[in-house]
Amino acid sequence: MTSVGPTTGPSTAVSAAIASDLAAPAASDRFSGRLFSANLRQNGIYLAFALIIALFSILTHGDLLAPQNISNLVVQNSYILILAIGMILIIIAGHIDLSAGSVVAVTGAISAVLMVNNHMPWPLAIVITLIAGAAIGAWQGYWVAYFGIPAFIVTLAGMLIFRALTLTVLGNQGIGPFPDEVRTIANGFMPTYLGNIGLGPLDGADLFTLLIGLAFIAGIVVTNWRSRTGRARYGQSVEPLPLFIAKMAVAAAVVMFVIVQLARFKNLPWVLVLLAVLVLAYSLLTNRAVFGRHIYAIGGNLNAATLSGIKVKSVTFWLFVNMGVLGAVAGIVFAGRLNQAGPTAGNSFELDAIAAAFIGGAAVQGGVGKVVGAITGGLIMGVINNGMSLIGAPSEQVMLFKGLVLLAAVAFDVFTKRRAGAVR
Repeated sequence: MTSVGPTTGPSTAVSAAIASDLAAPAASDRFSGRLFSANLRQNGIYLAFALIIALFSILTHGDLLAPQNISNLVVQNSYILILAIGMILIIIAGHIDLSAGSVVAVTGAISAVLMVNNHMPWPLAIVITLIAGAAIGAWQGYWVAYFGIPAFIVTLAGMLIFRALTLTVLGNQGIGPFPDEVRTIANGFMPTYLGNIGLGPLDGADLFTLLIGLAFIAGIVVTNWRSRTGRARYGQSVEPLPLFIAKMAVAAAVVMFVIVQLARFKNLPWVLVLLAVLVLAYSLLTNRAVFGRHIYAIGGNLNAATLSGIKVKSVTFWLFVNMGVLGAVAGIVFAGRLNQAGPTAGNSFELDAIAAAFIGGAAVQGGVGKVVGAITGGLIMGVINNGMSLIGAPSEQVMLFKGLVLLAAVAFDVFTKRRAGAVR
């Protein structure tokens, strides 16, 4: 008998070659689709922001981008942006915080009683207020992390409890005025250190503010370049170099435009300096620190995070402590801006912070989001409020527009996820 071995003739080789040729484009298409979806998801919010600014610039005949109005945008929305930084971390981890507005109110009330009624030195009063915010966050974090009650329920209860405490602390009346130093934090501007420099038809601008803007742009470019080269070194996908250069050029132009406008008005608001420090610190925390990566792991897959040894309860607890501290910061800034702590302070602030996080790219299921995205989402809400006010739109149209923007942002998130799943 003659044994028959495996067939390795020309027809088999040709078939394998054809299969390989067909599979390669398919794999390439899947990779391109995933890369496109990732870029669309990451950069779509900035494109939407640009379109909204362009729309309201046309409708307001350029008043939206006037130096004084840009400064007002930053100052008027600063407390929402501070809350959005903490809220995005909570949402990334798969939770929610409905008590943020009430925490703003009660911590603002505490600071008012300490500074105004008890004449305590303002630095000590601020420290005690921040400790009170941390205690509030620890209270809520305990019930969520260690007792297992859903954050929605805990913070809903907190919204009522801390609003009641606000009324109790204030005696159902406003307390003010605040010390000048606290008011300066919320409404003040950096002094002129190096004098003004002429900018031709734009008149003069503060030189020190312009130098800060150039340094900030250099930091953005260097940080993104190092991030890009690091991903390329480990074989991860990166955008083409021309696209990277274009993104950096657009970012530099936008930042410099804002800086020039601020330098032409009253220089940098102190609250913007505070925001810049917070954004830098929390961006480093989420991108470089182990704690930050644990937040994403918990939100992305809770069971996998638990099995991999991440202390889920501890991370969740400290997230709420952090939210309480940032709520206290926002409470001090808001009270200082109004020069009074009032019983209705912070109403609906939690909704604005949550909207800022989702508009800025946070995923409903958790595990996705960036601090810069939350800031962008908050600014989008601020531009809508400011732009609609400038054109004299009634309040119901403002709420309608904001609601549609929020719905569109979440729908965009769902769409990009489905597209990414379709090309796998």
